[in-house]
Amino acid sequence: MTRQRSPSEQPAAAHALKARVADFWGQQPCGSRSGAGTAFASAEFFSATEQARHRLEPFVSRFAQFQKWRGRRVLEVGCGIGVDHAQFARHGAVGFGIDLTPIGCRVTSERLAHHGAPARIACADCEHLPFADQSFDFVYSWGVIHHSPDTNTAARELVRVLRPGGKLLAMVYNARSLVVLQAYLVHGLLRGKPFRRPRNLVAEHLESPGTKVYSRRQALALLPGMRSLRASTVVTPYDLRVGRHRFLPPWVQSWVPARWGYFLVIEGEK
Repeated sequence: MTRQRSPSEQPAAAHALKARVADFWGQQPCGSRSGAGTAFASAEFFSATEQARHRLEPFVSRFAQFQKWRGRRVLEVGCGIGVDHAQFARHGAVGFGIDLTPIGCRVTSERLAHHGAPARIACADCEHLPFADQSFDFVYSWGVIHHSPDTNTAARELVRVLRPGGKLLAMVYNARSLVVLQAYLVHGLLRGKPFRRPRNLVAEHLESPGTKVYSRRQALALLPGMRSLRASTVVTPYDLRVGRHRFLPPWVQSWVPARWGYFLVIEGEK
């Protein structure tokens, strides 16, 4: 296997971008806004953020199949505030997790402690996973690797640590979605920049700096050599946002063709 460059060996621009990504998510961990009005990392915060996650993204459990991994070794790459990781723990998985930010590692560990579950969480970079080859039965990464400067390397790392016959599931953002169209309208067309590429507008304005979006073909190409590889698009409330915290009613989602959904879920076996 070709040796991966360590973080200290990365080009300066990529290293600087990664630092900006870490700072962004360190300042506002994904999903933490739904705990507004509660003490951070309190029991009330854990309850509020879990309820919001299930309300906004009820389809996650359909893909993750938390109950399937009892007694199996599961790695979550990008724990965030630990809502999904706690679900794996509750269903008896032998869970391991990494996050780029110290605050993500801390909150996930505290959430697991709140539920009486062991925490095996490390602060690490998804481009350089601190695990041996073929270590896990299931590798799970929901909305993470598209934020990494070198997403191709991150994807290869997911495959590297997966055992033969194991399953991989990763969600990235769909380039041909309503959210990307909205980004083009707001940050391109309405600002007198009609010729700006939507991908560049996403990288500059949506979430952390450098966020990427993928077509179905590009997403599948991230995981060459995987078996039974498939990609599914999912319409989310974020496709139908009318303000930062305001969404159209959930039933409206049924009107939107699935191919325009913001979430592009890649699944396969090694």
